[in-house]
Amino acid sequence: MLDTPVRSIHSFFSSRYKYIPMPGGEQAVLVTDDPEIITVQHLTRIIREELDTPLLRDISVRGEVTNYRLHSSGHMYFTLSEKNSSGDAAIDCVIWRRAALRVSPPPENGMDVIVHGYVDFYPPHGRTRFIGESLIHAGAGEKYIILERWKRELSAEGCFAPETKKPIPQYPVRVGVVTSPTGAVLQDIRNVLSRRFPLDLIISPTQVQGEYAHMDIAEAIRRIDGHVDVIILARGGGSFEDLFPFNHPDVIRAIVACRTPIVSAIGHEVDVTLADLASDLRAPTPSAAAELVVCDRVTLLREHAERKATMQNLILDRLEKYSRDLEEIRLRIQGRRIERRISDMKQATDDLRERLQKAISRRLIQEKSDLARYTAEIRSADLRAPLSKGYALLLADGEMIRSVDACTKGDPVTIYLIDGEMEATITEVRHDRDL
Repeated sequence: MLDTPVRSIHSFFSSRYKYIPMPGGEQAVLVTDDPEIITVQHLTRIIREELDTPLLRDISVRGEVTNYRLHSSGHMYFTLSEKNSSGDAAIDCVIWRRAALRVSPPPENGMDVIVHGYVDFYPPHGRTRFIGESLIHAGAGEKYIILERWKRELSAEGCFAPETKKPIPQYPVRVGVVTSPTGAVLQDIRNVLSRRFPLDLIISPTQVQGEYAHMDIAEAIRRIDGHVDVIILARGGGSFEDLFPFNHPDVIRAIVACRTPIVSAIGHEVDVTLADLASDLRAPTPSAAAELVVCDRVTLLREHAERKATMQNLILDRLEKYSRDLEEIRLRIQGRRIERRISDMKQATDDLRERLQKAISRRLIQEKSDLARYTAEIRSADLRAPLSKGYALLLADGEMIRSVDACTKGDPVTIYLIDGEMEATITEVRHDRDL
């Protein structure tokens, strides 16, 4: 790979120097008449340009971490070493702070790792080093291979095709959340929804990490599908291994098969899973997902008031203009007959103004009625409203219990009250006819 720069430098010197034998076997060097001495900076520039080749970019290197040091700036410095029967080898490595923030957990001396990046030459120190853009434990490398295979297979199935994306409803009444019921993610989503536009929040609980988490996630999606207007698939930050269940084909196929639009919010903004690619919309955080699925009620009311005022001003301006035009015509035309006609036109104008004003009033009344109806519909759809009067809401397997026929002895149920929820078990079922 380095034959070309070596030959070019050798040719450079050969063209400018002569080697003359001297007594004792030594050689003396004589410079030609028009010498062009190469500078150190020129030499390092040649080296750097020759190293800038596709063969040394976008490559992955496996080795043992030694001399690891985390600089106060956040950069990671270490040596990637290898020892075997063929001999020892080592290369200095650095991972800049921006990429180092994504390395979790950080490397340790003696750790077997795979570093992805490119070879670079640092002229101030005259040193060749490997610039890492990502680092994983060698054991996790198999998962990356599996991930790439899944991505190819699912892409061939059309799971990531843009034309399959479903639109997110502008005014949802019920929002579903597929996430861990005990994490901070759920509370963040609740806080945002209660602030922006309170509505029904239905939870389909699931594991979000672990060996069988992908099965639980896929089932949670299927369980809530069709019962809400939009679904938020959410999880907090974590390592590549922690987020791996959200790459599993079971989860991806459940997302694609889901009839309800899905907004994904998995990990941090820099983390991208196959679930993000398959979802109908991706949000950088769970809180951002909640903001995307609902409108701000304050903004809606303000926009309604602005449109109402604009319409009123437009109609009144038109009426005023018509009145001025009629007055100008009256002043230009003389005669009693014309005056009578003008009088009739003024009367017609007054009638028109009155009709327009009545039409405006009816339209405003209709808008107020529509707004009141929408408000009543939203409130009537709020299952929590009766809870403030002492009622309770019972759910079994995420479904509301409306009849004793829906339960049998021993069934687990969830009881929602105004200030929290409780888990219970049915000990006896009695019908009204049995009383």
